[in-house]
Amino acid sequence: MGYSDAELERFLGDLEADFLERKESWAGGAPDSGREAVCAFANDLPDHRRSGVLFVGVDDRGKPTGLQITDQLLQTLADIKTDGGILPPPTIFVEKRHLVGRDCAVVTVVPSDAPPVRYRGRIWIRIGPRRGIATVQDERILNEKRRHRDLPFDIQPVPSSTGRDLNKVVFETEYLPNAVARDVLAANERSYEQRLASCRMVASADEPTPTILGLLTVGVSPRDWVPGAYVQFLRISGKELADPISDEKVIDGTFSQILQRVDEKLDAHNQVIVDIQESIERRASVYPRIALQQLIRNAIMHRTYEGTNAPVRVFWFDDRIEIYNPGGPFGAVTKENFGKPGVTDYRNPHLAEAIKIMGFVQRFGVGIATAQAELKKNGNPEAKFTIEPNGVLATILKRP
Repeated sequence: MGYSDAELERFLGDLEADFLERKESWAGGAPDSGREAVCAFANDLPDHRRSGVLFVGVDDRGKPTGLQITDQLLQTLADIKTDGGILPPPTIFVEKRHLVGRDCAVVTVVPSDAPPVRYRGRIWIRIGPRRGIATVQDERILNEKRRHRDLPFDIQPVPSSTGRDLNKVVFETEYLPNAVARDVLAANERSYEQRLASCRMVASADEPTPTILGLLTVGVSPRDWVPGAYVQFLRISGKELADPISDEKVIDGTFSQILQRVDEKLDAHNQVIVDIQESIERRASVYPRIALQQLIRNAIMHRTYEGTNAPVRVFWFDDRIEIYNPGGPFGAVTKENFGKPGVTDYRNPHLAEAIKIMGFVQRFGVGIATAQAELKKNGNPEAKFTIEPNGVLATILKRP
């Protein structure tokens, strides 16, 4: 997957290769065009099945410029994966390498298992040594490539479902305008089935069987197909699970409906404290809304939907809130590094993409850090996490 120094030095001078791109620096328009290149390498339309390389600190002739490769630059390049511009998030590796006597930054991009990949709603591809936006035919090829690979669970088709199980109005009026750039959408060259396939809502335009993603995102009745796709909310009058329940709600529907209805429950129960000191009125919530949103959305995004019917649980006690995610650490995330900045992986990469497209996530990999910062600012203790192989329990204590 990675390349040796000898291979990279050979690549420097190959000015016609369609899996290589060079940037003299990371200033001006380079961050934008560099992301377009990463998107194109992830799509791998020529089907090289090899990683693409973006050099930073190398001119158009393949000569290193002597650009200073700082830790800040490397972190900025690593943010390409998590800043939410490229969806689904690409798999990239960022390194400082010493080539032909000078340092440069090397971004290695692994071809996606589930193309098409978009940058700001556009599908970028390589056409020889230059970039371009995919045509309808290009999209069809990328969709067909996806069908013949080992697919993540969230975009596997559900054989017994049909197109009638997807809400066409929701897809075309709510999801699609946020997923695809306006100019691409305005071209209107694609059929409804092609658009569904391009967004991974169905297996393909020729075989429009809904995927798990499609049913959870724009499905008519998601729980008919994924029984655990709901949030169990309890408001318990006391500190123990056996104490009386004052409010109980099963919150289900599409992702958008669930997240909106969860926010309504949070607002209904989150008491506002008014503190008047020296004629100055200060208002604060018992729990910071943003922190609760981040932790609940993280649970919905990263939970296991396969092999379990358990819901995400939000149990609100008098002294704390417990949020349970039926999915343990995944991939690069372990019990030891859980919650650390920059450590993230995606059990459901395309569900994460959909939640980002719908505007419920601004960027990836910062949910826990944001929640902890909001808790501290509000005067709450830090959230505690109990991490087990098959689940994660977040406990948030009441503001003193």
